[in-house]
Amino acid sequence: MKKIVVLGGGYGGVLTAKKLANRLKKDKDVSITLIDRKPFHTMMTELHEVAACRVDEEAIKMDLKQIFAGRKVEVVLDEVTNIDFDGKALKGKKKSYDYDYLVIGTGCKPSFFGISGAEENSFSLWSFEDAVVLKHQIRQMFMDATKVSDPELRKQMLTFVVVGAGFTGVEMIGELAEYREELCHEFCVDESEVRLVVADMAPKILPILPQNLIDKADKYLRKMKVEIVTGAKISGVTPNSVVLGENNEIKSSTVIWTAGVEGSDLVGNLDVQQQGRKRILTNDKLQSVDHENVYVVGDNIFYIPEGEERPVPQMVENAEHSAGLIAHNITCDIKGGTKKSYKPTFHGTMVCIGGRYGVAAVGTPKKMFHFSGFMAMFFKHMINIVYFLQVLGFHKIWSYMMHEFFHVRNRRSFVGGHFSKRSPNFWLVPLRIYIGVMWLMQGWEKGAKLLKDPSQMFLIPPKAMDGVTAASQAVDAVHSTVDAQTAASAVEGASSAIKAIPVPNFIKGIVDWSMDLMFYTNDGGYTTMAYIFQGCMVAAEVIFGIMLILGLFTAIASIATCAMGVMIYTSGMAPYEMFWYFFGGIALIGGSGSTFGADYYLYPRLKRIWKKIPFVKRWYLYTD
Repeated sequence: MKKIVVLGGGYGGVLTAKKLANRLKKDKDVSITLIDRKPFHTMMTELHEVAACRVDEEAIKMDLKQIFAGRKVEVVLDEVTNIDFDGKALKGKKKSYDYDYLVIGTGCKPSFFGISGAEENSFSLWSFEDAVVLKHQIRQMFMDATKVSDPELRKQMLTFVVVGAGFTGVEMIGELAEYREELCHEFCVDESEVRLVVADMAPKILPILPQNLIDKADKYLRKMKVEIVTGAKISGVTPNSVVLGENNEIKSSTVIWTAGVEGSDLVGNLDVQQQGRKRILTNDKLQSVDHENVYVVGDNIFYIPEGEERPVPQMVENAEHSAGLIAHNITCDIKGGTKKSYKPTFHGTMVCIGGRYGVAAVGTPKKMFHFSGFMAMFFKHMINIVYFLQVLGFHKIWSYMMHEFFHVRNRRSFVGGHFSKRSPNFWLVPLRIYIGVMWLMQGWEKGAKLLKDPSQMFLIPPKAMDGVTAASQAVDAVHSTVDAQTAASAVEGASSAIKAIPVPNFIKGIVDWSMDLMFYTNDGGYTTMAYIFQGCMVAAEVIFGIMLILGLFTAIASIATCAMGVMIYTSGMAPYEMFWYFFGGIALIGGSGSTFGADYYLYPRLKRIWKKIPFVKRWYLYTD
């Protein structure tokens, strides 16, 4: 049995374990274990959204056992304190773990560069717990400030300083600037009392971005009344201030440290070659230069690709690229094959400044395209969705869209609040019952006709023969028939044809072709399939009408009625009132049966059963 251990449940560790599981799923003599001290994978790039209360806390977490459900990856919760490379064993607080191949992906922690008081007196933003603590701290300062009469102390409480003007720092201060309005309204604080500062030793913010994007980000932050301090040495942090340079002290009870990162404590203590703030030196196959059975993924890599001057950046895209390469190379170690060298191609960077605005440089190394505002945010969300597709599929994509677009508070989204839910579902109950009754009545009336004369055809128009339309045939029948009952039916058919919603010729052509194929005989009569189709349509109108009235599987019933409306329309027999059926059905899709309907009782029970099905768990086809 070959034992592969992936240490760390971050971006690189999770993707490596998943890709290994896919490659080695049929190899029974291989085991894969992922070890992390937390039971969840955290979206590190979205921490600021929780800290500034744009999304709920669970929005940035993914359960590791959900991620690996149905896959040959054992998730172990333990904290590894040391690695015995010679004995091929990891020492955890609970037990030891043997390995044949090890992947180190423990990530980073904040670096305080030895600055006095920085670690003790500032809030970091590098874990889920950090984001939650910071979220409560920000709200607490507003709450406490309303009880303080001393103007200086109140000013200190309402001053927030972010140290570090890189991606994390700018995203954090941008979220705070956007959150300020909501907090001031909630705690009855004048916005002019709240001071937001972002400070950095570098001469400009976001230094790795192109200058035009830096200028746009700078302008937007200043528009949001954020003070930008660059080129300032950070001398120290006290419990109630941050010191810039020699004498410039900003009084603040909340100093947020985002000035840099270094390797985790575990990596820093390992007996392997390291460079660049506790990053493990690797070869081009991403193996530790000291141990060929030890691979390094994500932020822990120190490797300078051929032709480059700097090591690969500590970015999510690096974790994604390196995970696939490591999975391939370990598979080659076990099963044979040619290993690959790491030649990453990065496709850009994106920074959001709050939920409504961002800047992005995306493309290829030879050609980057610069975006700001709506398009920059669009690319950021799309790239997140691509990542979620790899990790937790439909389940996480659905959850992400709910948090970012449909449940967003105070319009804090790049699409504003246009897609957010504002009204409770009970306002849709009358519409649901009305449309259900209308479909039921339509189906009941047609069903009575079928019982009286099963050979009667009223849902499929007569076939046009020799270039003469069905409507013209019906009108001619009024003048030529001797049978009064037949004449009356023909007049009714002609009238319906005249008042029907017009159908474009290209759609009519497609429909006529398909109906000729299935519903008409050579002599212009109807096939058996036509009568079966009519019977099914009538039954569907009755069944889906009842389902809407009861609020039973309302979304399915609503979609089905919309589909029936489209089919009737394309046949050329839909009256204008069909618009009410169709658009009303669309309005009901979003869950109107969860109020005063059977769905309220049924869906929670079905969800519990559905989530236990192996196929569903493996492909993440469920929502919480």
